[in-house]
Amino acid sequence: MLTRNSADVIVVGAGVVGAACAYYAARSGLRVAVLDRGPVAGGTTGAGEGNLLVSDKEPGPELELARISGELWRKLSEELPPDIEYEPKGGLVVASDEAGMAALRDFASGQRGAGVTAEEVPADRLRDLEPHLAAGLAGGFHYPQDAQVMPALAAAHLLRAGGERVRLRLGEEVTGLLTGASGEIRGVRTTVGELHAPYVVNAAGTWGGEIARLAHVALPVRPRRGFVLVTEPLPRVVRRKVYAADYVADVASGSAALQTSAVVEGTPAGPVLIGASRERVGYDRTLSPEALRHLAAQAIALFPVLAGIRAMRTYVGFRPYLPDHLPAIGPDPRVPGLLHACGHEGAGIGLAPATGLAIARSLTGGEPPLDIAPFRPERFSPAA
Repeated sequence: MLTRNSADVIVVGAGVVGAACAYYAARSGLRVAVLDRGPVAGGTTGAGEGNLLVSDKEPGPELELARISGELWRKLSEELPPDIEYEPKGGLVVASDEAGMAALRDFASGQRGAGVTAEEVPADRLRDLEPHLAAGLAGGFHYPQDAQVMPALAAAHLLRAGGERVRLRLGEEVTGLLTGASGEIRGVRTTVGELHAPYVVNAAGTWGGEIARLAHVALPVRPRRGFVLVTEPLPRVVRRKVYAADYVADVASGSAALQTSAVVEGTPAGPVLIGASRERVGYDRTLSPEALRHLAAQAIALFPVLAGIRAMRTYVGFRPYLPDHLPAIGPDPRVPGLLHACGHEGAGIGLAPATGLAIARSLTGGEPPLDIAPFRPERFSPAA
């Protein structure tokens, strides 16, 4: 039985990645305690758009993680309540000129070899997919595997689906890790007391580096700030997730400066979500009129119908950024019993299921759903 002060595994972080780790660990028969200093989805997850994307990822380990996660999300959508708003609506990436289309063709060609469906859409067919798109675009690519969920509810329902094997301890901050004589994990110390377990999963998002420091290991997770504009409720004027080709370059960039590239999508509830901006400014939550002006202008350039629509609110979030743009997933050989599941930047919602399954398999000695060597957490240590 899961007691108040012991578990088989402790997951630090109640965002969607931590929730997925807890869900798959519980499904594997483990007793899981999930700790968070705030509420469920109170960090990056709650400030996300719910993107489940393959369209923005080049061939490699992250794309493989995204493809497997996409399949798992489809299965989860049949198991979890419908209010997670899972929509397999597809994505549309558009180019403004022929040079942009040539770049999209090259990008899509590589993706197809990695199992992604990418369908070229000529300029005169774009409005068949999105009737309100601007005129004059050179064409685009349709990605039917792209999808969306409501991230906060997805995290909450994953935790609930773990049943009695998952215990939530919210408003409880981890202040230290308990270790044995050989440095192995024995549990955590929190603002409330001690909790004992032989395994700790660091799913703390942008604070993943702080949890790693408690274990005296290096994991250079940094916050990357982003804003999202939310419009008034509308009829479904945007059917898919639509963005311009330069968004892909911004995702892959390591620049600390402000970057904006509009990602526009409708939601079942009616509001249109407009992202995405990126900048490294620490945990500064100050509203950036410059970022919002850029996002609004770029969204109107894609969908002129939005020019007369009111933006009702905006929200800010922090993506957990690692320098090589790959998350840290799996056991940390420097600290026996410590595992990491953080650093997914802006893709954590889309990558959560495969991450959680990989962590659960690592805990139980099973075969991971993919080769997790590229995500090894110790790759940032000086010795590596």
